Amino acid sequence: MRLLVLGGSLFVGRGIVAGALARGWGVTTFNRGRSGTDLPGAEVIHGDRWNRADLERLAASGTWDAVVDVSGYVPQNVLEVASVLEPSAGRYLFISTLSAYRGWPIEALSEESPILECPPDADDTFGEDVKDGPSRYGYQKAGCERAVLKVFGPERSSVLRLGVVLGPEEYVGRLPWWLLRIAEGGRVAAPERPDRSIQPVDVRDVAEFALTALDRGLDGAFNVAGSGEATFGDLLESCVEATGADAELVWTPSEVLTAHGVRQWNELPLWRTTPGTWNVSSAKARAAGLTTRPIADTVHDTWTWMTETGLTKDRLPEEMGIASEKERRILDR
Repeated sequence: MRLLVLGGSLFVGRGIVAGALARGWGVTTFNRGRSGTDLPGAEVIHGDRWNRADLERLAASGTWDAVVDVSGYVPQNVLEVASVLEPSAGRYLFISTLSAYRGWPIEALSEESPILECPPDADDTFGEDVKDGPSRYGYQKAGCERAVLKVFGPERSSVLRLGVVLGPEEYVGRLPWWLLRIAEGGRVAAPERPDRSIQPVDVRDVAEFALTALDRGLDGAFNVAGSGEATFGDLLESCVEATGADAELVWTPSEVLTAHGVRQWNELPLWRTTPGTWNVSSAKARAAGLTTRPIADTVHDTWTWMTETGLTKDRLPEEMGIASEKERRILDR
């Protein structure tokens, strides 16, 4: 199989490229060459997906069994990209998000749940951010899905709606922050209770399912999330084990965290009180071949990658993690 990956140098895209190469597939990547690194073995074409001439140059360079779009965020642009590449590609697989659902993160979700209303030709101003509700990012991704369907049709389109993705090379910083904080040792403010179910998915499992979907010619949309068997306790206890730290997890009620003004999702990564955050059905994807590894494996492999690369807190996004003084006030309450 010949694959064209739009992006392909970071995290999910890089994982898909690595998995495709391991299967012996031919892989072309198209990106600006400004972030991440291209994997050896892939044909690399540098260009800007917002530049029509670059897209036409790409389309003229070959034909592919499938396009995997990891870098599409604006419907208007995805519509143009898909239109230019359609004569050169058999299928278009778009990497979307659970945020595209109208009910996320409030309601339980399946693929039958409605997605947000956004036209396939919307520009980057469409949508709005609503506290504990829809986001502009979600609106835009929903419009991108419609753009792909408009050009390739339902029988040549695949959409993967990803939940929280963790694993080696994660640049968002959620799991790396927890690992680095726990590695410091001492008392650690942990959110809510240890038996709270969570549904993150390993980046390598995402990549493997994307390739399975292409190999089997799967049409339609699929939620790609953890099984729900893992808990917050499993996650953080695995961090303690992986780092070998002398850390004590202090499980702290949401009411206390809220009273201290802790920002959900970022200051204590992955903590969110809305009921739909970790209530996503991935049964359709599992029936089609999705398998997910234990959270402990993801944690241990991420810590190995971090120690090998020397990742430190100052290299994480600024908004990720709680300040030590604020955490101390919570622990000393």
